Amino acid sequence: MKNVIKNILVIAMVALVTLVGATSCKSSGKMSKKEYKARVEQAKQDLAAIIDGTTAWSCDEQQARLDQIKKIDFTKKNPEVVEMIDRAQAAIDACKAEQARLAEERRLAEERRLRELEEMNKPKTGVEDYLLQIANAKDVNVANRAINEALKLFSSADTPVLILINNYGDYDKPTTAEKYLNYIKDQKKVGVKVNNVKMENGKISELELKVVK
Repeated sequence: MKNVIKNILVIAMVALVTLVGATSCKSSGKMSKKEYKARVEQAKQDLAAIIDGTTAWSCDEQQARLDQIKKIDFTKKNPEVVEMIDRAQAAIDACKAEQARLAEERRLAEERRLRELEEMNKPKTGVEDYLLQIANAKDVNVANRAINEALKLFSSADTPVLILINNYGDYDKPTTAEKYLNYIKDQKKVGVKVNNVKMENGKISELELKVVK
């Protein structure tokens, strides 16, 4: 009977030691060899995918996974994993840099699109509009500003201006863009309309006006 009781006590003590040991292991964050091996293999797979660029994770998701892996101490038993961690971090840094580059490209493209849209919607000022602005200017300074703006439409201030005075093909004495715009400023009236325009590189290279009665 005493032997039976003694055996029961021994078994109870072994069980208690095992239980305490297991609890201590879990509370201290230590892993079993099996669990550690599984984590190593999983870490290698994930790191390889990050390094090779075969993962579907975003840059931030890759960084989050790498941060998890870094929490495990691989320095002594798995130097290979440590080396892969460094390579994975470099790959993630490159991923973030590319992400930033693409974001900047999209930002610039959007700015360009908005500028082009604004330009398209901006009221266009043509030669006849400027002639009216110059003729109706309230003072010389306003007229001169309109002349300077109008000259931007021409290849140069010396761009030829031809003035058709009738329907028979008769022309007045040829003049230049700058001279004619100043003539309108002095006359304070517009008695012509645009009859023909020649363009070169987006600028007016020759302007033909027709006298209106």
